[in-house]
Amino acid sequence: MVGLLYLEHLSDADLSLLSSAQAGGDDVRRDPERLAALIDSPETFRMLFAVPGREPLLRGSPFLIFAVLIHRIVRDLGHVSFVEDWVGPRQRVPVFETNSLRDFGADPLRRFFLAQLLASYTRVASGSTLVQTRRGWRRRRFSELDPIRLIELAELVPVAERPSVYRRLGDLSLFLTGIFPDYAGERLVAERERRGLERALPRVDRERSENRDGVWLLEQLGRRAYRVAQQATDRETAMAGVLAEVSENFAAARRLLNVLTDRYLFPMRRQWFGAG
Repeated sequence: MVGLLYLEHLSDADLSLLSSAQAGGDDVRRDPERLAALIDSPETFRMLFAVPGREPLLRGSPFLIFAVLIHRIVRDLGHVSFVEDWVGPRQRVPVFETNSLRDFGADPLRRFFLAQLLASYTRVASGSTLVQTRRGWRRRRFSELDPIRLIELAELVPVAERPSVYRRLGDLSLFLTGIFPDYAGERLVAERERRGLERALPRVDRERSENRDGVWLLEQLGRRAYRVAQQATDRETAMAGVLAEVSENFAAARRLLNVLTDRYLFPMRRQWFGAG
């Protein structure tokens, strides 16, 4: 099943590159279930990243690039006894508990979910909505990179549309804490933003939020946002299960992306995402 999901997101150029990475070079469209193994292949990683100075995005789509990197970091975790764990802005400490990261990354659907999430932030949506205030209707801008605006948007859209906004709010919480943790932990949460983030949390989390940094707040927000989105998703679909698992294991997903960022994305993340 995951092979068909990959097939939907890979370009013709991606499929040609993956076909060339295997012995015989058969067209992978005939057997989509081989796609995950080809994405995981060290040969595919070398084709995209082994030549210094060559931009990987000139050879593959953002989805393929991030799928290969997610598979690579999961492969790396199978050969290390500790990781440098983010504990605060510009602070890393060695942590020997890596089982939760390996376990989270072991599931093919979770790897697909993370690749899809990262690829989605190479282009983000922004716009404006009309909001009725005491002074009449006002146009208010929103951006997918602003959690406060997404919270406000979730409160304004019709009930039927709220789960999709909450899904994106969960995605943003994971993206910011996973790829730009220093920004999320240090610069994101001024007093106004803190109040806005806390407003979207259950009361028990609001009561625990005092003196917590932006990463902690966004983790709680991401858990809740994915839970809301999952509850409105068809329970029979695979993605509903993934949303529930990410909600329950948000810290492991965030830590896995932190390790990915430190090892592979750090030099290129501003160029690829233009955020943070």
